[in-house]
Amino acid sequence: MLSLEAAPGSRLEAENLASFAEELLAAESRRLGRTPQRVLLVPPDQTRLHSMAGPLTREIVRLLGPDAVRILPATGTHRAMGETEIAAMFGDLDPALFLAHDHRRGNRRLGVLPAGFVEALSGGRLSFEFPGDYDEVLLDPLWDLVLSIGQVVPHEVVGMANYTKNLVVGLGGIEAIDYSHWLGAVAGLESIMGRADTPVRRLLDESARRFLSGTNVVYALSVVSRGEDGLGLRGLYAGAGQDAGGAGEEAFLAAAARAEKENIRDLDEPIRTCVVRLDPAEYRSTWLGNKAIYRTRMALADGAELVILAPGIERFGEDPGIDALIRRHGYRGTEAVLEGVRRDPELAACLAAAAHLVHGSSEGRFRITYCTERLSRAEVEGAGFGWLPLRGAEARFGLGAAPAEGWNEGPEGRFFYVSNPALGLWRRAAR
Repeated sequence: MLSLEAAPGSRLEAENLASFAEELLAAESRRLGRTPQRVLLVPPDQTRLHSMAGPLTREIVRLLGPDAVRILPATGTHRAMGETEIAAMFGDLDPALFLAHDHRRGNRRLGVLPAGFVEALSGGRLSFEFPGDYDEVLLDPLWDLVLSIGQVVPHEVVGMANYTKNLVVGLGGIEAIDYSHWLGAVAGLESIMGRADTPVRRLLDESARRFLSGTNVVYALSVVSRGEDGLGLRGLYAGAGQDAGGAGEEAFLAAAARAEKENIRDLDEPIRTCVVRLDPAEYRSTWLGNKAIYRTRMALADGAELVILAPGIERFGEDPGIDALIRRHGYRGTEAVLEGVRRDPELAACLAAAAHLVHGSSEGRFRITYCTERLSRAEVEGAGFGWLPLRGAEARFGLGAAPAEGWNEGPEGRFFYVSNPALGLWRRAAR
């Protein structure tokens, strides 16, 4: 395993990232016995804008040369990246280097994990074969190296994001995405978030071990957090393969341990009013923007108000079919979703959407208010959320100047402010 960590309270700088990239490629060249000539880079998309995956990808391209690489962002169900998103995240890299993953087409099934494995993971609550479906581009035997690049951070479906998730879900087919998300919903997101070992993690790891053993995969993982010094890169980790106990898993566990220290905030008191801002460059849908709900819900008091400032939100789902399902069923709690699965064949055939609807509901425990400009009041309230005009909400909390992270005093009293929910997990220490 290769690792580079900042001292507590400090950050890694651009020169540290560059030297890490050089060392990573040197180690891989030694392992292969030559410099890799044909490399597939698999970074996240703009939903991990602050992951430092963009700068690391640029360094790899600089070292290998653009003729040696192609870039296939791990978009899962997200829309393919356009030139604007590519420029925002990857700078001046040529858009012609980028390929697009299609989670509904262009995948190859390599086999299935048996239903008994899923039954054991779910405590007998679920029983289905888990498909080993992967993007055809990833499976091209001509790649000398597949470099999976991403950020380890608390995650609502898998526990800690990235590692095998980047390939199994990010470059997976719709059924694999559906079933993994449904397993996470059944297991319960509050028992999963922030943990490195979860039922969904075991499912994804087993799929990668079983079906990608013939692919030369190296995982390059970052840990990023917002501290007193602002947004900073706290650690870089890399390891080859996905075998249990191997360098890839070792790199993930080391990154997860650092992410637990950097990205999880335990609060001494519950939050009664929480304001979360969604960067319009990163969040265009509630499918992504509901991180504001997932990552703060364990810190919210019963009866609390969660206010989501969402200037870029213009739709519910990234996928048109999922968008239609969210509009039809709304975020109305687990029982309503289960009833929807029973009576709506389209929802039953898209369990990722069903899981998302469960995760995005407060189950009646706290109020969720979206503050939008591009989605109307009727659309937002039709999906089960409260609504306020964005500018009115900003005025209500006195947000003319950028508030501090954490506790603030506003015109209506004390509130807790989060500038980017993707960078952390907030919870009450007692929970």
